[in-house]
Amino acid sequence: MNSVEGLVTQIQGLSSTSSDVSLLQNLLKQADDSLHAESTRLLPFLDEFDPSKHSLGYLYFLEACTAGPVTKEQASSFVLIIARFISLCASEQIRLAPDKFISVCKRFKDQVLLLEEPLRGVAPMLTAIRKLQSSTEHLTTLHPEFLLLCLLAKCYKTGISILEENIFEVDQPRDLFLYCYYGGMICIGQKRFRKAFELLHNVVTAPMPTVNAIAVEAYKKYMLVSLIHHGQFSTSLPKYASSVAQRNLKNLCQPYIELANSYSSGKIADLETYVQANTEKFESDNNLGLVKQVVSSLYKRNIQRLTQTYLTLSLQDIANIVQLNSPKEAEMHVLQMIQDGEIYATINQKDGMVRFLEDPEQYKTCEMIERIDSSIQRLMTLSKKLTVMDELMSCDPLYLAKAGRERQRFDFDDFDTVPQRFNI
Repeated sequence: MNSVEGLVTQIQGLSSTSSDVSLLQNLLKQADDSLHAESTRLLPFLDEFDPSKHSLGYLYFLEACTAGPVTKEQASSFVLIIARFISLCASEQIRLAPDKFISVCKRFKDQVLLLEEPLRGVAPMLTAIRKLQSSTEHLTTLHPEFLLLCLLAKCYKTGISILEENIFEVDQPRDLFLYCYYGGMICIGQKRFRKAFELLHNVVTAPMPTVNAIAVEAYKKYMLVSLIHHGQFSTSLPKYASSVAQRNLKNLCQPYIELANSYSSGKIADLETYVQANTEKFESDNNLGLVKQVVSSLYKRNIQRLTQTYLTLSLQDIANIVQLNSPKEAEMHVLQMIQDGEIYATINQKDGMVRFLEDPEQYKTCEMIERIDSSIQRLMTLSKKLTVMDELMSCDPLYLAKAGRERQRFDFDDFDTVPQRFNI
């Protein structure tokens, strides 16, 4: 009997109990090289397996089948095979070979992109994440792949569903960078700038031994989103950001720094002139659309500043001060801002006067109390998580070894804890 046929028989016979599957895992590891050597003739053998029962064996065969170059015609059939496997496979079996499963899913992503049909990959990739995850707090290598498919397919709402989960476990640092970067782009697509700012902030402040391209591109979008959402941008990163990021990111994004400086002046004409002069640069970075939103947001910021100075103002005066073309355009901006909750005002259609109001929220409605309570509960949960993580870290041998080496650099016994008095 040929070795492949024999392995098929063993897979069929050793996939029922956990002890059998453990034995099968060892056999498959030993046979992995021979499977890759005969990868061109493995495809028909997949019909011998039930993906729901023989998941581990099916995975090894499927990974070997898809290891080589794939044509567009082959991709059409492989996409169907892999999607079916992801849907039917047993989580407990594929988690025994996570690297194999991740490789197959990444190839699946590559194949749907080869077919120029990213939408076909969104649902299967989400299923793959759920089967690979140990919990919803676990960030897998497949998260960025899923978000990329959502971006390309413009399935922003589907992507946001996974971004709302709290992440506490990360397999690889690169996964976190890409997850937050793609997630930030999805939130920008949905105009959820607060969440986008949070995700991009995570990228630029994450530990990094050297500057990477993901952090640089994230920093550009981080600046633009900050201008749109906060109306300002600080070039100083928080103290917990890496020294590498603090030293280098600003120098690598100079046109965006100058854009932020122009924005802070509040002069629309100067900002538009700067954008016009650097259109090619922003377009090459695929940020021109976001830059245009920054310009549009400056009109809103200037209108918001008026609420701090005036109680009533005519639409004509608003148009003149904010440099809009007409009172009608000023009215459209004010109405949109009222609708978005960015200002509180009423417009008198007869005389074209705008009356600015105070925030009507009294923070005593049932809905507001529920929101506050929900925030408190989330903070309490986070506090408990941090306490557990702190305790685990304090017992970690690698951390203790490093802390010991750091301590040896400074012999604290050589220093008096109480300042000495000196008679002069």
